[in-house]
Amino acid sequence: MPDKATVERARRDRREGKRPSTQAGEFVREEMHHIREGRHGARSTKQAIAIGLSKARRAGVKLGRPPRSAKATTRRSAASAARAARSGRKPAAKRARASERALRREPRAAASRTALARQARAAARRRGRKARKASARKAVATKGSAGLRATGRKAAATRRAA
Repeated sequence: MPDKATVERARRDRREGKRPSTQAGEFVREEMHHIREGRHGARSTKQAIAIGLSKARRAGVKLGRPPRSAKATTRRSAASAARAARSGRKPAAKRARASERALRREPRAAASRTALARQARAAARRRGRKARKASARKAVATKGSAGLRATGRKAAATRRAA
């Protein structure tokens, strides 16, 4: 179960009209915190992110389907999480305990700064130029005027330094 504060932050994001991926980011962030504070581990950064996204889907964040290139099991579990959100039933305590115990045995390095940076860089490398441009455009749409000004200043400073 996600923390109340996380659900509240995600709800606030939705009220502010932010994208579902931003709302889901709150759950991923919570997952990273859980791993860092030693509540449990994850085999890889990708797994830690997947756990966060699954929690988001179960909490009712309307995330899109996984890409067609994703494994069938991934697509199935995403659909199952979305269904769980609609049913509103709590997960079975026995299953929750079992998965928690399995995760406790996993290493904690998946949420380190270097691991996250490596994951982000690898994900960006897999995307094409157009996708990166679209992602920048999407960021601009939700940034707000203050954010845009700050980004402009940062870009200008970078150009001056070069």
